[in-house]
Amino acid sequence: MPDVAVHQVALGGIGLDRGGHLLIDRALRPLAPGQRLEVGDGGAHLGVHLRAWARSEGHAVDGNVVIRGEAGDRRLAGAVRAGGAEPAGIVDRPPRSWGLAARGALVELGGPDLASADLDSRPQVWSDLAPKLYAQAAASQWDPATAVDWAATSEMSSDHLPDDVEVAVVQVMTYLVENEQAALAVPAHFLGRIHPHFREVVQLLAVQVADEARHLEVFSRRARLRGLPLGVSGAGGRASLQTLLDEPDWSMASFLLSVLGEGTFLSLLSFLERYAPDPVTARIAHLALQDEARHVAFGLSHLTEEVAADPTLRDRLRAAIERRHDTLAATAGLASDVHDALVVLAAGSWEPSAIATGWDRVQALQFDMDQGRQHRLVRLGFSSHDATELSALHTRNFM
Repeated sequence: MPDVAVHQVALGGIGLDRGGHLLIDRALRPLAPGQRLEVGDGGAHLGVHLRAWARSEGHAVDGNVVIRGEAGDRRLAGAVRAGGAEPAGIVDRPPRSWGLAARGALVELGGPDLASADLDSRPQVWSDLAPKLYAQAAASQWDPATAVDWAATSEMSSDHLPDDVEVAVVQVMTYLVENEQAALAVPAHFLGRIHPHFREVVQLLAVQVADEARHLEVFSRRARLRGLPLGVSGAGGRASLQTLLDEPDWSMASFLLSVLGEGTFLSLLSFLERYAPDPVTARIAHLALQDEARHVAFGLSHLTEEVAADPTLRDRLRAAIERRHDTLAATAGLASDVHDALVVLAAGSWEPSAIATGWDRVQALQFDMDQGRQHRLVRLGFSSHDATELSALHTRNFM
């Protein structure tokens, strides 16, 4: 027997042309299909507006009484929660049919597939550390205009550096700009391919791109601080970086860039902060080092989790190192301009004893880079012996 009980709602005279339909819809929501809702105080044109609105929403009308229909329920038939009821729910492989739906949203069927999101496997892109790293990254953003005292003056300021020591600093900055351009391009290339269900990873990589943009700014600005032309861009260095840009596989690119390349740059930036001949160089190296440490932490953490899910990944990582080494075998590696500039920068002067000290410091830097690479490779499950061999195959261009 149909429900004859009549529920009521008063529109307070606003009519359906001024939002009254919201009050009707709210009053209908708890009712079952077939139940009746009497609408009152809706203005002179309530009957006309009520019939048109009810027809568009799938309800029936009897005078000023709306009989609840089933159209709204059918619209969401088959809808699913993107990741379950909890907003933090992460699934192993979200369907592309979820599109750009927010994680945890009720996804109506029929939307377009997100065809570009081919990186849609949790083991492939996710890290449990990603939300924490993103929060840290968002809180640690710095402004190049205020975070660096570009007018810093002291006995060691750039205004007091010997010209040829300043030339060495400019050469190192030129090299850093070139490498940071590659470090920006690689994550930017993969950003749009990661399923937005893994939003913290997308957010983290977006901040990583912004980090590299700031590094480009401060290294370029330091290079031009005294008006000198930039240094040499070596063909071998560009060839090394091109292999990063050409890598089509996300996991391999992340491994080569973040775990090996940027991991090696942690040692380089620490070296520059420690031996910088002026406060501006020391400051920008310190700021960049903090950012790069996050990049390395994410790359290492998500690859560690991916290897745990698929131990055969280590064989592909090994192959990526060997393939890159073979590709670059005929190149010169780190340009002598850069190596020698690091020696002069670490020396701080052209006194023979200072140059000898600078040379020793650069040799110690390269040893530290090698040890760091080996440590990270062991973290990924390589044996100490394999880590030693693979680290030795890493590009001599550092990145």
